[in-house]
Amino acid sequence: MWGTGCSGAALWGAEPSCQGLPRAFPPSLLCGCWIQPLGLVKQQDRSRLGKRGTGESLNKEFLIWNKLGLVASSLLHPAVLGSAPCLLSEAPLPGWPLPQLVSLFLPEFPVRPSARQQQLKILGFVAKGSFGTILKVLDCGREKVCAVKVGVVPKVEVLRRDTLKQCKEEVSIQRQVRHPFVHGLGDSWQGQRHLFIMCTYCSTGDLHALWRAAGCLAEATVRLFAAELVLVLVYLHDLGIMHRDVKMENILLDERGHLKLTDFGLSRYLQWGERAHTICGTLQYMAPEVLSGGPYSHAADWWSLGVLLFALASGEFPVAPAEDHVAMLERVKQSSYESPPEFSPELARLLAELLCHNPLYRLRYLHHFKGHPFFRGVAFDADLLQKDPVMVAVAPRPPEQPPPDPATFADFDYDLAEPPDRPWPG
Repeated sequence: MWGTGCSGAALWGAEPSCQGLPRAFPPSLLCGCWIQPLGLVKQQDRSRLGKRGTGESLNKEFLIWNKLGLVASSLLHPAVLGSAPCLLSEAPLPGWPLPQLVSLFLPEFPVRPSARQQQLKILGFVAKGSFGTILKVLDCGREKVCAVKVGVVPKVEVLRRDTLKQCKEEVSIQRQVRHPFVHGLGDSWQGQRHLFIMCTYCSTGDLHALWRAAGCLAEATVRLFAAELVLVLVYLHDLGIMHRDVKMENILLDERGHLKLTDFGLSRYLQWGERAHTICGTLQYMAPEVLSGGPYSHAADWWSLGVLLFALASGEFPVAPAEDHVAMLERVKQSSYESPPEFSPELARLLAELLCHNPLYRLRYLHHFKGHPFFRGVAFDADLLQKDPVMVAVAPRPPEQPPPDPATFADFDYDLAEPPDRPWPG
């Protein structure tokens, strides 16, 4: 919903004087503010934190640790606040032995050595939602504009909610996947408090923005987009990966108008013959077997594709949204999913074979799509599909809002909660 080739010191000059700040550890430059990192905490306090395990005790301990390590804003040097650039620089993590709050997230979220720690200049906000905050950043070390997804909850909360496996699996899957129609992973790491995932930045926007601007798309465009999504879903399923959140908002457009599937936050590995039971995804795209709590398999992704194609071609979803999965399941059961009369017979047949209530009878294999009349004349080859730009008016992404004044970021890696007196932009 994702430079200049020099170090931060060379780019922004030497570290300014921080008179009045404790000098036990060097302060971190964070979007215009200098804060004292958690180095103020004694080593025995860190060790105790690492031994306490997870759950409420760890949460309370970490909150105390956080408060101990933060320098009050009243101690910030005024000269620094007035002149520092907008940079995000991670605070150094404790040395060996690593506390449990760090080691549990390895190796998917590595700890960066201080010498190689990247400094990211925040250029603006892209989006903010239940998944977290996405920032547009400039990676000064690689001379590249990227998108950084910051986890919506801190690491302690990830452990408390027992979602550690899902967080790690998201990164593991994205590192494995290499496909022209997948938005690839650039990097991932952990800070003192939050998890970070970095990807390439797509300036064009997503499929949902295009759909809202156009109302509906011509069948020729729907056919091309469908072929690209079929290729990437077949690829993922061959690897045993179920996406579980195929929707327009999770499909980005590159500069030539071709698709990039993104957001693997709900994805999971599913071995042959294995079934899932978690109710997850986006209600309007969820297959009936997912809404009912399973068992379900990779076939659920093909239902989501059918809903997506129906909406692209008609301008509206086949079933209106409901308040919860129980009400949505009843609406899905009562719907016949009849195609509008303006659909071609070939498109209507494709949708009927994707939006089949029995997952065993849904289209799922590549040879089924290659032989389908709707795809007559389509070459299911990624290079050939990308040969020409998509002839549609690509909706530009709304301009990113500039980052707020430095005070908003003074506690960036400690608390991403919305300020009570000023909402986050984006």
